Amino acid sequence: MPKLLVFSDTHGSVTLLKTVFNWAKDQIHTTACLGDGLCDLHIAAKATGFYSDWKLVLGNNDYGIQAPEAAVFDICDNRIFMCHGHRYSLYGGYQRLLAAAKSSDANIALYGHSHVPFHKKIDGISVINPGSVGRPRSRIGSTFAIIECTEGEPIIVDFYGITDKGTIKKVKV
Repeated sequence: MPKLLVFSDTHGSVTLLKTVFNWAKDQIHTTACLGDGLCDLHIAAKATGFYSDWKLVLGNNDYGIQAPEAAVFDICDNRIFMCHGHRYSLYGGYQRLLAAAKSSDANIALYGHSHVPFHKKIDGISVINPGSVGRPRSRIGSTFAIIECTEGEPIIVDFYGITDKGTIKKVKV
């Protein structure tokens, strides 16, 4: 069963990102980074030996890095639209994000920027925000998401938090 690691907004928290990568490295082959921390990836990956099929988009705080602002990719029989979110007026609703996902024939829309984990099916599209690894704005703390998929089956989305002791635990969003 393919698993996709989804995270966003590390904002220089390389130590926390290394914790995530150490936990994920034996079970994850594809990783979606939704921006605001792309410069942290190389440092954390090299330190942990975690290498992946990277899917990357720029955040509003990623400077001097070459990556698209939005991307589309397929995993199992799912098409995923991903962006950081800052260009999609998310504080006013999900209309622009959903329109972009629909125009890409995506059934999953990933976004970051708000630093708050979220998952809801809206107009037939699974809208997912993994929260923030580095600067959380929710009571849950630092979070990321794992999406599991099997051909012909609904996706499974689980959220994980990083405890004060540096361990990973499943959390409810």
